[in-house]
Order: sequence, then C-alpha cells, then structure tokens
Amino acid sequence: MKLRTIEISGFKSFADNTKIEFKDGITGIVGPNGSGKSNIIEAIRWVMGETSAKSLRGGKMPDVIFSGTKKRKPLSRASVTIIFDNSDHFLDSKFDEVMISRRLFRNGESQYELNRQECRLKDILNLFIDTGLGRESFSVISQGRVESIFNSKPEDRRAIIEEAAGVLEYKQDKNVLKMN
Repeated sequence: MKLRTIEISGFKSFADNTKIEFKDGITGIVGPNGSGKSNIIEAIRWVMGETSAKSLRGGKMPDVIFSGTKKRKPLSRASVTIIFDNSDHFLDSKFDEVMISRRLFRNGESQYELNRQECRLKDILNLFIDTGLGRESFSVISQGRVESIFNSKPEDRRAIIEEAAGVLEYKQDKNVLKMN
C-alpha cells in the first residue's frame, strides 16, 4: 500500500485546492517555517480519523477550517481526500485503490466517504485497525507528539503500543465473542 495523492481544500493554511502526488520511494516534505509542512501531515491524520482538535494544534475541531486573512475571507468548510494504491490489498478492501474523504463545515457537520460512498468515522477507523496506520500509530507523527506519548498515562501508552503491534482487532473479536 502506498499513499498516492492528497487533495486539501480549506484545511488550515490551505485555502485553495491543493493536490500533492507522491511518487514511489521516500518522500520528504521540506520548506521554510510557516509554509504548511505540518498542516499536510495533520491533514493526513485528520482524514484518517483524528478526532482530537488539540492533537491538530487547535482548540475546537472547526479550527481546522481556513480562518481567513486580511486579504481572504474565512471559508465555510475544510475538505481532505487521500488516495492509497492498495494493489497489494494491505488494507482490508477489495479495491486496488482506496479513496478516503472527510469534510467539516462551520456548523459542525461532518461527512466521511470511503471510495466515494458516504460512511461513518467508525468505518474509516476500522479500515486501519491492525495496519499500524491508525490515528494512534507511529506512522505519522506530528510536532510534539513524541513528547506527549512519553508524558501520557500508562493506559494510553499501552493503547498506542497495542495499535502498533496489531492486537486491537483481536481484542475487538474477543469482546464480540464475550457478548455472544
């Protein structure tokens, strides 16, 4: 599985529609301070299901919507779409390409899509269970995240380790069996 494309619109500093294509190999995001590097990483985390505004360097979730400048009015929504090459079927999907979209409106309404079909946040989170790519994973780490992991409660650190080790799916299966 490879991240192929991210399209960002109205998310934080990305007022205009911005499309970034990732080629094979290693990709580095470089640029001067304030150019939006961290916002690209946060957009990826956000579309993959991040629900903590604080971890996205905001106070409330609507803070991710472009808030305007002296020359530009605030926007009414943020939108991020990512496309994965899933030809190796690393993600539990029958599709060779997996598209995930998330939109947030100023009124607080959220929309999620998986392969252009409306879905729930839970569906997106379940797609990444035991892949090492979930919202608590180490695959995408923002500024300050490492320190917050070390300073977190033991049970929170354990959840992070379990996600990275791929045991969450088994815990969920075990809980379902207990209910039956």
